[in-house]
Amino acid sequence: MIGRMTTSNDARLRLDSLAVHAGREDFQSLGVHATPIDLSSTYPLPSVAAGGDAYEVGAGGGDPSEVTAVYQRLWNPTVARFERAFAALERAEAAVAFATGMAAVTAVLTAAKQRRGSHVVAVRPLYGGTDHLLASGLLGTETTFVEHHDQVARAVRSDTGLVVAETPGNPTLELVDLDALVAAAGDAPVLIDNTFATPVLQRPLEHGAAFSMHSATEYIGGHGDVMGGVVACSDEWAQALRPVRAITGAIAHPFSAYLMHRGLQTLPLRVRAQQAGAQRVAEALAAMPGVHEVRYPGLDGCDPSGLVGEGRQMEGPGSMLAFDLGSHERAAAVAEGVRLFTHAVSLGSVDSLIQHPASLTHRPVQAEAKPNAGVLRVSIGLEDPEDLIDDLERAIAAAVA
Repeated sequence: MIGRMTTSNDARLRLDSLAVHAGREDFQSLGVHATPIDLSSTYPLPSVAAGGDAYEVGAGGGDPSEVTAVYQRLWNPTVARFERAFAALERAEAAVAFATGMAAVTAVLTAAKQRRGSHVVAVRPLYGGTDHLLASGLLGTETTFVEHHDQVARAVRSDTGLVVAETPGNPTLELVDLDALVAAAGDAPVLIDNTFATPVLQRPLEHGAAFSMHSATEYIGGHGDVMGGVVACSDEWAQALRPVRAITGAIAHPFSAYLMHRGLQTLPLRVRAQQAGAQRVAEALAAMPGVHEVRYPGLDGCDPSGLVGEGRQMEGPGSMLAFDLGSHERAAAVAEGVRLFTHAVSLGSVDSLIQHPASLTHRPVQAEAKPNAGVLRVSIGLEDPEDLIDDLERAIAAAVA
């Protein structure tokens, strides 16, 4: 038996300390300093009865750490350590880790459909993959899309199993007032995609959301070398998510969990440094000829409700921004003309990335929700912001000319 470890002073530790120490509570007894990786696909069983009981717990949604380990698809100690650490950062009772962010979204939709109902209310904009999944009805859900949280209350029905939103929104950084959204949702559980903000800047469960979901491929891993997803939630909802994960085989791989757990240790430092660079880049972009609009929560006019500026919801504007060059041709020329930025999808890495959402991440999105063809999305990394500004300035000048 590998029991659940807790840190008695977790509630008193500040986020930066939790990022370093959470999930490491059993290291002293194990005699290790670095996170151990258990790659076992299966485990020796002490008896038929113990194995059967453990399998039932793991497949049925209980906490497998309380019983004999059976099979990696049900539970793995390296994954469990990351889950404990991540739950601590989100100030959640539990967290459930998945192979990708889309696997995490799929599990929440499936669990909510089983427990609550098949109707979903979704506030756009959303990540293109999430939007496409909801619009396709692939999971047997019916989705009503709205454009603002003040439309949610009218869209909720008796069979609404979930309300979905992302803030800041992908790709154009719209902000959603979480307190207002949760109030509008009534008794329907709310899923917030918190990928752009991370627990460093925003913790949706503190505002009444049921789920804080992350594509951990991005800021949590932070180095462009791992794929994963994670959902912070209550113990009750974790018990609903685990059997979905077990049945669909969507658990995070132990090595991925190791990398994501390691990423947490530097997450606050990276997020704040990248945020400082993004503020400087956004201000420079706003003054560049040829740039029609810059969307960044740290700029005047981009936070009308004071969710960031007054610290009511977010502890900073983050390091994602979007800007509009007015045409597909100019946007493509800039994406292809930068030298220091990497022209690639994804975000949250230590290197800066640039992409054209309408052609890539939001390509499958319905026409009415597709971002403007002139919009580029930028993820600011850890380079010197002046070098990033020089790169963008040169590429934009060439595209405009």
